Amino acid sequence: MRVEAKTLEEAYAKAAEILKCSVSDIEAEVIQYPSKGLFGLFAKPAIIEVEEYINIDKAIEKIKTELTQLFKKSCFNVEIKEVSKYDKETVYIFVDGEDAALLIGKEGFRYNALNYMLYNYVHQKYGFKVRLEIAEFLKNQKEKLEEYIDFFIEDKINKKGYGRTKPLNGILVFLALEILREKLPDKYVGIKERNGEKYIIVGDRYEYNSGNSDS
Repeated sequence: MRVEAKTLEEAYAKAAEILKCSVSDIEAEVIQYPSKGLFGLFAKPAIIEVEEYINIDKAIEKIKTELTQLFKKSCFNVEIKEVSKYDKETVYIFVDGEDAALLIGKEGFRYNALNYMLYNYVHQKYGFKVRLEIAEFLKNQKEKLEEYIDFFIEDKINKKGYGRTKPLNGILVFLALEILREKLPDKYVGIKERNGEKYIIVGDRYEYNSGNSDS
């Protein structure tokens, strides 16, 4: 959003009024500095390109309040136990309660659906990613996935230098991406989709050939 005013101070104040926030919550790029011109002629206004800055700590408070109200209206006997900062780009949400297993669903079907919904909501409204934990579902899934990835690295990557994982779905795709990038920092690691299935491919960072994949 571009904002014009006679001075930079007025431009920032105008932007804060439009966005209904504090001037300190605004990030802006100065497109044009103001100039008085000569004898009042050819004067130029201040122009800034504004992006609202959302503090993650402030966002966490609002997200917890909103999600608590949302889950109170649901048919599941669960509650928001924690909403905290996972990293500078991600909000951690921990849900638990009597119906946690029902909320997760068979093979994590409901978990994946809820994770998708919460991600879209939080990302669109606040600009942050989401890491959702229900009971210890995510922790258990990650532990099982790490066992598989250790075997995958030993069986494929250490022998051939490249390979692809088995098809993965939902949160497992992103967990696998995270784990493999941590374990193989010098390799190219990315998500690929084929015939509606997603999997992770690993290869040389600068010489990766998409044809080098296991069938």
